[in-house]
Amino acid sequence: MSTTTTGGRKPSQALDQVWTIAAVRELGVTTDVETAGAILGIGRTKAYELAKTNEFPVRLLRVGRRYLVPVPAILKLLAIE
Repeated sequence: MSTTTTGGRKPSQALDQVWTIAAVRELGVTTDVETAGAILGIGRTKAYELAKTNEFPVRLLRVGRRYLVPVPAILKLLAIE
């Protein structure tokens, strides 16, 4: 069983997308670091660098070698209820 955390989008598409409030909410419960970075205006390399040093602007979940970003944390940072 596989789980998609970017709402069916490929990560490369996440960088090109215009992120509206509705689009962020459609991501589901979590998303990947690359998508979260794109939403917050952070490039892919910098986003992973911040994640590795525990300096990413929102709380991250570490699952094995993978980072997951809770979508509600992104919405809260952007002051969206």
